[in-house]
Amino acid sequence: MNAHEIDYAIYGEEMQYVEIELDPQEGVVAEAGSFMMMDDGIKMETIFGDGSTKNKGFMGSILGAGKRILTGESLFMTAFYNNLVGKKRISFASPYPGKILPIDLTEFGGKFICQKDAFLCAAKGVTIGIEFSKRLGRGLFGGEGFIMQKLEGDGMAFVHAGGTMAKRVLLPGEILRVDTGCIVGFTHSIDYDVEFVGGIKNTIFGGEGLFFAKLQGPGTVYIQSLPFSRLAGRVLASDPQGGGKDKGEGSILGGLGNLLDGDNRF
Repeated sequence: MNAHEIDYAIYGEEMQYVEIELDPQEGVVAEAGSFMMMDDGIKMETIFGDGSTKNKGFMGSILGAGKRILTGESLFMTAFYNNLVGKKRISFASPYPGKILPIDLTEFGGKFICQKDAFLCAAKGVTIGIEFSKRLGRGLFGGEGFIMQKLEGDGMAFVHAGGTMAKRVLLPGEILRVDTGCIVGFTHSIDYDVEFVGGIKNTIFGGEGLFFAKLQGPGTVYIQSLPFSRLAGRVLASDPQGGGKDKGEGSILGGLGNLLDGDNRF
């Protein structure tokens, strides 16, 4: 194996965290801000990119890190190593309510494609790169843009899904249509495109957006019920100090307040 072979356990229900057990000389890489706790003796190091291009020299590391800018991520990641004798444990937490999905890349042909902000952490040696869309429609309207994140290698990686997560295994030619923001990730054998909803009434009054993601098998797809963008939108809409007008929850007037304010939503 090129990636470090790590053991792990996932704890919690709605706000999960993953605990990774590191043998001597094993390591794990993670996005900044996901760290929760670790045993004494684990060494932390800030690295360019994911550190998997270390054997390609300094320029290889720079190019690998530079690709992360295209996904809106930082040039740097954090690596944690167990340089002592004995097993050490380190934990990484979910950024918001949902589920942590363990991905054994050896079971998916060494490659898994996910949305840009889904990645949580991975065994040292896993490559965290970018996946360019080859289709104009997907890039312009897919919600994730031309670029998604790809995880490559033969180790364990962990991604996060908001709300409840669904897994669908598609047969050859089988098609699944999904809200573009609800995609967590899929295997590289999945054919992914974006299609127009169609119909004047659907377009103007449907309230579900103008485009669906069209996923065609064979392959495996993971879907989340609560994308962060949807969660953030609801929070902002209910903020009385923000742009929202919602006085329903936690107010004395409740629905009557909405009605008097010219908003008849109950």
